[in-house]
Amino acid sequence: MRKAILLVGAGLLMVAGRTAYGQEQPAQEKKEEAKDQKAAASPAQSATEDPTYKIGAQDVIRVDVWREDQLTRTVPVRPDGKITLPLLNDVQAVGLTPMELAGVVREGLKKFITNPQVTVSVSEINSRRIYVNGEVNKSGAYQMLPHMTILQALSGSGGFTAFAKIKNIYILRMVNGKPVKIPFNYKEAITGKHPEQNVELEPGDVIVVP
Repeated sequence: MRKAILLVGAGLLMVAGRTAYGQEQPAQEKKEEAKDQKAAASPAQSATEDPTYKIGAQDVIRVDVWREDQLTRTVPVRPDGKITLPLLNDVQAVGLTPMELAGVVREGLKKFITNPQVTVSVSEINSRRIYVNGEVNKSGAYQMLPHMTILQALSGSGGFTAFAKIKNIYILRMVNGKPVKIPFNYKEAITGKHPEQNVELEPGDVIVVP
């Protein structure tokens, strides 16, 4: 009888332990999932969190005017650098931060609305792109992250082909309307011989791997 009671007690303890483990497992999984989601933040989100971000052509802008639903809308930035808004028509957007653009819109609306409250955010970033061409496994256009370097861009291009001349890579950058070649020796950069070669990229840069 005593043995039976002990066996039942041990069985109950095992069941309780499994239940507690089963309850702890989902909580841990949720924690890891939240961590992964945070790490996988989109490039657009990362860039728009930067208060110094300058709006570019083809970006998509959200303009919110408090208590004015007819004036609140999401608009694309045209190639000429402007957006079209009710009452204001064309407004220059390229080259301004979201906060600066909100100030411009606010000043314009004061002619029609008393004390307008305006918020501007970037819904999509399409202007900040760089390009990787040549002897890489994944050539094409890439979203440019804040302070992105040439090494970071190359790391996302799937590696080099067998024919790549990694000592003769260069960045093709437009400066005052003219193409400028910036040399980059991959071998020297990764060994730390000339770390200054690992320059920050600018929108529109083309990385060429011959």
